[in-house]
Amino acid sequence: MSETESTRKLTGTYIDLFSGCGGLSLGLGHAGWQGLFAVEKDPMAFSTFRHNLIDGKNSHFAWPQWLPKEANCIQELLESYRDELKSLRGKVDLIAGGPPCQGFSMAGRRNAKDPRNKLSEEYIKMVDIISPKYLLLENVRGFNTTFSNSKCESSKVPYSLVVREKLESLGYAVYQKYVCSSDFGVPQTRIRFIMIGVKKELDECSGFDPFKKLFDSRTSFLRQKGLPLRNMTAEDAIADLTTNNKELIAHSGSEVTGFKMIDYRVPKKKSAYLKLMRKGMRIKAPNSLRLARHKKQTVEKFRLIQEICTPGVALNEKLRERVGTKKHAITVLHRERPSRTLTTLPDDLLHYDEPRILTVREMARIQSFPDSFEVLGKYTTGGQARKSECPRYTQIGNAVPPLLGEALGQLIKGMLDNDNYK
Repeated sequence: MSETESTRKLTGTYIDLFSGCGGLSLGLGHAGWQGLFAVEKDPMAFSTFRHNLIDGKNSHFAWPQWLPKEANCIQELLESYRDELKSLRGKVDLIAGGPPCQGFSMAGRRNAKDPRNKLSEEYIKMVDIISPKYLLLENVRGFNTTFSNSKCESSKVPYSLVVREKLESLGYAVYQKYVCSSDFGVPQTRIRFIMIGVKKELDECSGFDPFKKLFDSRTSFLRQKGLPLRNMTAEDAIADLTTNNKELIAHSGSEVTGFKMIDYRVPKKKSAYLKLMRKGMRIKAPNSLRLARHKKQTVEKFRLIQEICTPGVALNEKLRERVGTKKHAITVLHRERPSRTLTTLPDDLLHYDEPRILTVREMARIQSFPDSFEVLGKYTTGGQARKSECPRYTQIGNAVPPLLGEALGQLIKGMLDNDNYK
């Protein structure tokens, strides 16, 4: 646990479902929550989670003895540990999580029949068994839109309404809103659908809309983190990670053909954002600095894209034809603006200065993961393995930005504390 967290009393227990590598849990821990356990089925993502949040200095989990500290799917948890889960009824303050969203994503192939969509129902089953005071559900914008344009199936209502009605039937008042991560210090215009549930008997006593409270707290939250009120930019986040005027050293593989990384040196001048990301690191370099090995023709194509593009705007059809690519999302970072939403595909986004994709650490910075958070596992994967593996780029691309998680955690923590002192 970090020095800051060791002096903060952790109160309020939570469970993180579909935790991924731990972005939401990291934020909740920084907001003063006590973790009980987390559920993540991918071994790579869970290894990162365990390394940082269970075994590491950011640990804030009182993990139950009956649950192994290993990758696990929610269906298996419900089947194998139902009695243990029932014993937690009324003893957990918050269930948080973001059910896998690929079937809802506006950026992918929206598929109403994608089996991952149904994982929201497993979330609801957990809520029904444990009956926490509060709920936090995060998902992509498409979670709140219909599938009426899908070739697979037509739906008259968004899936969020189905989930909302089921949660209301379990006794929760449900609030929902789109929230942009850049409003809370994240250098990325990542808009997400957020749903907050409050036990109806508690909601009747609170008398306020949690999202109004969230947006009203923005200024104080940014000041608390030492950040200016303006949006953080890509340059704020990753200027110290460029290869310009830096020595490249071996990362892995052979000295000649292997991967390289920058020989990281802490800059004398740091942006407010970089100071926050580097907190507690002193001169230590972050992990996941490996640079991609681009072929000469790939570098030339990236240079052409940087020359003809409008930074921050995806290439249009005409420009894609000129470059010779069919990728619809390819974008060059705008140096002086927040990044567009990160995806799990590293070649969707190019550096603002250098003809290359971003490193995992650069993506982590844009997501607001501090440098003390170490990402583990393969860097990338390919072929059929893409459906079953969660390498480093995917872990970071899928994550909830920790700063957004912290802002939401502080909001619900305030609601819980008010309830405890009534």
